[in-house]
Amino acid sequence: MRRLYVVRFGFAIVWAAVLIVTAPLGAPLLSALLVLYPLVDAGSVLWQLRTVDAASGPRIPEWINVVVSVLVAIALGWTSVISVAAALAVWGTWAILSGATQLITAVLRRRAGGQVALIVSGGISVFAGTAFLIQGLQGATTIVGVGGYAILGGIFFLIAAIRLSVLLRKGRA
Repeated sequence: MRRLYVVRFGFAIVWAAVLIVTAPLGAPLLSALLVLYPLVDAGSVLWQLRTVDAASGPRIPEWINVVVSVLVAIALGWTSVISVAAALAVWGTWAILSGATQLITAVLRRRAGGQVALIVSGGISVFAGTAFLIQGLQGATTIVGVGGYAILGGIFFLIAAIRLSVLLRKGRA
């Protein structure tokens, strides 16, 4: 899990930097970036499902996250060419749903170690998603804020990786 968390951190930072720099240019690069992020999230959760022992807890929230992320990637591909506001509303909806599934998964897996940061991250994702959804419904003209959201999420994955490393060294995970 540590490797996955570090990869997710690195991806989030690079993705956010590219988004922040190129978002003002608009589609098609913006569309590609917006589609890519939830697809990487879905792939990461699939990797997690493959590597984590089934005894670690129910996996339904993770499978829901995978399905939602793929559907949202499709919706972002469509809405990002319609308007920034529509794409931001879809992104917000995704952040709410994926944050809730991350929160549930982390709570169910808290004994595995390194999950506190992911519990906090899932909760923040729900709140940030609500803000993005409201901004989108109010006709926002910029989507650069999702770059900051990705950076924060990446930092939480890095914290989880570090925490898990410490626990593994102490023989508690």
